[in-house]
Amino acid sequence: MKLSQKQLNTLSVCPRRFQQTYLDQLISPPSPDQEERIIWGNRFHLLMQQRELGLPLDQLIAANPQLGQDLTALIQAAPHLFNSDSNSPDQTFREAEHQRTLNFRGHLILGIYDLLIADQKKAQIIDWKTYPRPQNSDHLIKNWQTRLYLYLLVETSNYLPEDVSMTYWFVRGNKNSGPQYLPLSYNSQEHQQTQQDLTQLITQLDEYLQRYEQGEPFPQVEISSRSCQSCSFALRCQRIQETEDHFGESQEFNVNKLPNFAKIEEIPI
Repeated sequence: MKLSQKQLNTLSVCPRRFQQTYLDQLISPPSPDQEERIIWGNRFHLLMQQRELGLPLDQLIAANPQLGQDLTALIQAAPHLFNSDSNSPDQTFREAEHQRTLNFRGHLILGIYDLLIADQKKAQIIDWKTYPRPQNSDHLIKNWQTRLYLYLLVETSNYLPEDVSMTYWFVRGNKNSGPQYLPLSYNSQEHQQTQQDLTQLITQLDEYLQRYEQGEPFPQVEISSRSCQSCSFALRCQRIQETEDHFGESQEFNVNKLPNFAKIEEIPI
């Protein structure tokens, strides 16, 4: 089974939600506000990818001038990311939308980096976030995106854990600030812990899948879990009472009847 950081996060939060989303292929459409942020996030990621490829940006920026303003602010805040010397002998690799895969206990683990910059001694993962930096960074540090991306890079290269790092850039700053960043280092202890946690999670998934094939659903979280309050499957899981305005007009649909949401930008929790 192909597993990304999004699927690992879902499985960690609620196995039943994982089942309903990725096995039963049920999904609720985003709210208008979420959809607006998703569209903007996708456009910004496309802008950054085209810039790395040396493609014209005029058409994208003309359609949304705010993209150009945010790009300019980002370049001013992080000139070292954009003014690198491509002729330098130390600059050996630089690629947007860089993909890495790893066969892990019979599953294909997948990671797609917004930008990977590497030389002979070190490598840095860059991830663009299109929302302001959260006051509490613990969620991102513990998130499977951070843990999996760093782990994948070490496992699929000759770099030691101490040689790789990951930096989140929050493109849209707060009201009184420009773009902000969160640099994260890595070490061997964290790498070993991630491998242990990933092994445990995949082992649980295999057990759930075996039972699912026999007609047993994935387990639910405790009824007191706060995650149920904002989950679109709360009614389906009988965790809330049906009301006319719950979740607005959103309903569950089969994912095959919807557009491809594979590149939906993350929405902060």
